[in-house]
Amino acid sequence: MFCGILGKVIGAFNLRWYRVTTENTTVQQDPHAQREAEKYDNPIPSREFILDALETAQKPLRLYQVAKVLEVSEDDEERYEALSRRLKAMVRDGQLIRNRRGAFGLLKKMDLIKGRVLGHPDGYGFLVPEAGGKDLFLSEKEMHKALHGDLVIASVVGEDRRGRQEGAIVEVIDHRTKQVLGRLATENGLSWVRPNNNRLTQDVFIPKDGLLDAKEEQVVLVEMLSQPTLRSGPIGKIIEVVGDYMSPGMEIDSAIHAYGIPNEWSEELLKELDSIPDEVVEADLDGRKDLRSMQLVTIDGSDTKDFDDAVFAKRRKNGWRLVVAIADVSHYVKSGTELDKEAFKRGNSVYFPQRVVPMLPSKLSDGLCSLNPHVDRLCMVADLAIDDEGRLERSQYYQAVMNSKARLTYNQVNDILTDSESEYRTEFAEQVSHIEDLHALYKILQKAREERGALEFNTTETRIVFDDDRKIKEIVPVVRNDAHKLIEECMLMANVATARYLKWHKIPIVYRVHEKPAEERLKNVRTFLKDFGLTLEGGDEPTAHDYAAVMEKIKDQPYEHLVQTVLLRSMNQAVYQPDNKGHFGLNYEHYTHFTSPIRRYPDLLVHRAIQHAWKKTGAEGFEYTEANMQELGQHCSDTERRADEATRDAVTFLKCEFLSHRLGEEYDAVVTAATNFGLFVEIDPLYVEGLVHITELGEDYFHYDNARHCLKGERTGKTYRLGDRIRVQVAQVNLDDRKVDLRFISGGSTDETVSEVESESESQSEESGEQKRPRRKRYYRKGKKSPAKSE
Repeated sequence: MFCGILGKVIGAFNLRWYRVTTENTTVQQDPHAQREAEKYDNPIPSREFILDALETAQKPLRLYQVAKVLEVSEDDEERYEALSRRLKAMVRDGQLIRNRRGAFGLLKKMDLIKGRVLGHPDGYGFLVPEAGGKDLFLSEKEMHKALHGDLVIASVVGEDRRGRQEGAIVEVIDHRTKQVLGRLATENGLSWVRPNNNRLTQDVFIPKDGLLDAKEEQVVLVEMLSQPTLRSGPIGKIIEVVGDYMSPGMEIDSAIHAYGIPNEWSEELLKELDSIPDEVVEADLDGRKDLRSMQLVTIDGSDTKDFDDAVFAKRRKNGWRLVVAIADVSHYVKSGTELDKEAFKRGNSVYFPQRVVPMLPSKLSDGLCSLNPHVDRLCMVADLAIDDEGRLERSQYYQAVMNSKARLTYNQVNDILTDSESEYRTEFAEQVSHIEDLHALYKILQKAREERGALEFNTTETRIVFDDDRKIKEIVPVVRNDAHKLIEECMLMANVATARYLKWHKIPIVYRVHEKPAEERLKNVRTFLKDFGLTLEGGDEPTAHDYAAVMEKIKDQPYEHLVQTVLLRSMNQAVYQPDNKGHFGLNYEHYTHFTSPIRRYPDLLVHRAIQHAWKKTGAEGFEYTEANMQELGQHCSDTERRADEATRDAVTFLKCEFLSHRLGEEYDAVVTAATNFGLFVEIDPLYVEGLVHITELGEDYFHYDNARHCLKGERTGKTYRLGDRIRVQVAQVNLDDRKVDLRFISGGSTDETVSEVESESESQSEESGEQKRPRRKRYYRKGKKSPAKSE
């Protein structure tokens, strides 16, 4: 005990504002000395102060030089060794770089960039700078040094032939790929695993003692023993035989491992979970408003298991009351707990066909937090007052206990609203009038949306129907009805109200930000629209209103889908960040996510912010700073993209497998993208995408026009552009690469046909006919295999 007290005394003695001196300069004192003293008995200069010292020195410094300028004596062995460890840790974390002479330097002074490697299936890759800015191109040779996802330090070495900045990897500071899922291959007594993730382009060599009795072509899980270098590939050992390649569900297991989606619960988390009651207990109700008599209902898809939100609406004398009750996840998932750490790591639930990888364990996601019917549940409530014009007048937030009166599906609600004889009107007789109130409010909110100029693109979502063997039986479109839109408008209103509420309280949160389109994209869009006699107003700062005006002009025109697709692709991807820049597509000044804390971590953070707002202290005392929210937002944006890519990968595999049994069959298709190597098309009745290679289009030189999204024949004038309908034949399916090659049969537009469309647009004629699509002579005879491959 005496030694402990003595250590604290020594630590207090060492707590001083370190003065850093170089030959000509004096650096400011360490502003973080107090923090270091609280953490360590014998503190050393902070990381921030070390960076400042190296900045002032204006040159790389060796350990003894750093110690000298920071006044850390070599005779003080404990502090000198601690400084050495800190410098090495800063190198490991990418804050510093150590040169060949052993000197520590700043990355920015050495023209070095820290970032994450983004691999490409063709072998090359990109470095995505951690600090933002343009990506660096990494050649196939450079990609031998690292794997997709690795954190590296790179230097700019010039430009490639396409004018992109090219980088060279200086050091890999964090190998992120610890395990790989893939298929085992053997040849001449050697074995290796081909990763299922096509962004990992290096095969992993497996020594004989690491095979684990796996058979060739089986899907296996490999633990990395050594990472790749410029001169040697990765080496690993098999730790699990997952199963046979084509077994049902394997595509989902593959996607989970390929994209690093956490899917197991730790022992510590399960123990923590056991301490949570199975049902709402009386003590949980203290301080909560009792809404158990209110006609709150959930409206979701027929296969939904986790119910985040319940709604209720009532006509007032002047306007409406809208109650949006959201599962109170924050009551059970406290900050810093194992549940919270795992929820953060996952970021969101991942929804695969017939399988979900939840953000929270089933006990919470499907049980205690889910607003299941006819059971008491804790909730966070947004109680909103809305005027007859659909404008938010005021909002109130409180914790409550509720009891959902019905679990309704979208189709059931739509039937109630559209069919006076619907059987559901009898089954849910007590809820019918309340559903009609919700629908009446929806009509007002929908009108306000239109006047606001929010964008609404008519895209087609699909649902896969499986047979008993879990093979695709059919792929069907999901039709959005008024019930879908009703819930969407209620959630949008709650999200907007929440963003405004927390903005007013000056509490740092993650906003859902959708920035305006980039300048280059706007230029391309305007060039494209000119061909149709259309103009996008707004100059350099177009609004959603300007986009909506274009969409109004193209309504019911034969090129509506084409123009809409180009407008949609000009948009940026929405992200989570604390810097509120509004939501361009929805045309909101403030917007966040509040309504889905069971499946989205940002929503949970927002719930915690609301609870802090009740203290009325502003940001003071809140457990998260603006910097914290920046990191959290970036992480959640990344996990959202990871989930999208993983589900797309699994669905694409299923669709390719479905099409592999239909080789030689002909289908109508619509062009979804034009590239310099061919056309991507979607097969109409199947909603499966494939590639028609440019060599399939005929005996001509075809040139790609990026601004007009088309391929045009130099000799014939044949043009293939987005929205064109063509006839194709299934030629080849590559399951490993998730690619479908299609043979061109007929279709496309002549130059004259395109001109007719342009003239028709300019005159705004109401008479519009089908574009002429004459049959074309094919370059390959029917039945002959095309050598073309997807690029």
